[in-house]
Amino acid sequence: MSRSTKLFETYKLGPITLANRFVMAPLTRNRAVPGTFVPGALAAEYYSQRASAGLLITEASQVSQQGQGYQDTPGIYSKDQVAGWRKVTDKVHERGGKIFIQLWHVGRISHVDLQAGGAAPVAPSGIRAKGKTFVNGGFADVSEPRALELSEIPGIIDDFKRAAKNALEAGFDGVEIHGANGYLLDQFAKDGANKRSDAYGGSIENRARLMLEVSKAVAAEAGADRTGIRISPVTPANDISDSNPQPLFDHIVDGLNALKLVYLHVVEGATGGPRDIAPFDYASLRKRFSGAYVANNGYDFELATKVLDANAADLIAFGKPFISNPDLVERLKQGAPLNDWDKNTFYGGGAKGYTDYPTLASEPAE
Repeated sequence: MSRSTKLFETYKLGPITLANRFVMAPLTRNRAVPGTFVPGALAAEYYSQRASAGLLITEASQVSQQGQGYQDTPGIYSKDQVAGWRKVTDKVHERGGKIFIQLWHVGRISHVDLQAGGAAPVAPSGIRAKGKTFVNGGFADVSEPRALELSEIPGIIDDFKRAAKNALEAGFDGVEIHGANGYLLDQFAKDGANKRSDAYGGSIENRARLMLEVSKAVAAEAGADRTGIRISPVTPANDISDSNPQPLFDHIVDGLNALKLVYLHVVEGATGGPRDIAPFDYASLRKRFSGAYVANNGYDFELATKVLDANAADLIAFGKPFISNPDLVERLKQGAPLNDWDKNTFYGGGAKGYTDYPTLASEPAE
């Protein structure tokens, strides 16, 4: 039986018309070609299998080698990487899909073995996170970072800007800036990781500065109507925290709204965990932002339908269900059972647990 809700309605996202209101959330899979960080042929198949989502957002892709924090994650800073991503976008477009790339700098969530010359990862302040990264085939403690010099910050902004230009050359419909989950831009914004005393530390305005400057530069390169951003106001992911997130993110979203970004992608609660981990008024962000609001974290069909009907969001991002259900849209439309995902194949490997999950059309008839 076919179910009819707003989830299955088309949506105009800037200049792009989405076939439905499903967003495939960015999901790290660690399957780029080792050494080159180029997405391979399997990646093209993986994303194109899921092209029925209204919008696909790729796994986070580093804007420079310095921005890498995990083994075999793809980049968007070399010609070979651009060419590899072009094969992905071409295949997605052949199947009628729309796809944005997520632009990433991990900051302190990295390891010396991933940095050029074994250098320390960079951060707003020299504070080591209590967390793990995936490196050398397994999980290891993140390395101690060094604080970025003030003179280095324009280079970080330029890396994001160059990545946006590369993304358009690779055929992406737009870009998403990763400002969430305890990575570099989130580290600068939150006072648990940022102890600077210069123009990028201290006050809310100063701590928000880098996220807003990066957003301005990327929007200038890609077009504001093709630029979104992901934030996570209260997640503890990667040992991140802020003493007063509501005024911080109200200020950030006011700044993002002034830039006229096409969407705001919000992780509500703890990333991949409880939605009610800390009090926060997400409706405040929705009111402050005139573009599309993408709701993320723990959504199923019922919650997505409820939130869309209440006009509390415009688009709904689904994460892990898309890993194991390439045809998630059709399964939810029919009320069909979902495939279970295999956590053992989330990170690294080949086709197993990546491109071999069955669709309804491929399952044998009972």
